Amino acid sequence: QVQLVESGGGLVQTGGSVRLSCVASRGTFSSYTMAWFRQAPGKEREFVARIGWLSGITYYADSVKGRFTISRDNGKNTAYLQMDSLKVEDTAIYYCAATYKSNTVIKPDYWGQGTQVTVSS
Repeated sequence: QVQLVESGGGLVQTGGSVRLSCVASRGTFSSYTMAWFRQAPGKEREFVARIGWLSGITYYADSVKGRFTISRDNGKNTAYLQMDSLKVEDTAIYYCAATYKSNTVIKPDYWGQGTQVTVSS
């Protein structure tokens, strides 16, 4: 059973930056494709970014492409989401997710509890 714990959320102004971290415990971190999702108030959860377990290839939602960067440090069992040029519409709860040896993240195996990011104008 993999446990994921996110941190780094908070209140930031438009145009600012935040870095989220997701620490995994138990399991073999390098065997998981890591992803970030988000859920804004009144909306469904949506995909934000993912990074492959084997290739490290990254993929982003169009809404964040060029502004967000996903990365991972397998030695620290940690995935990151660097969020730059933040917009009010980026306000959401951000969730980390892990999918075992898969190049897709349609149905992650594990989820974190989420961390709130609020962007003020």
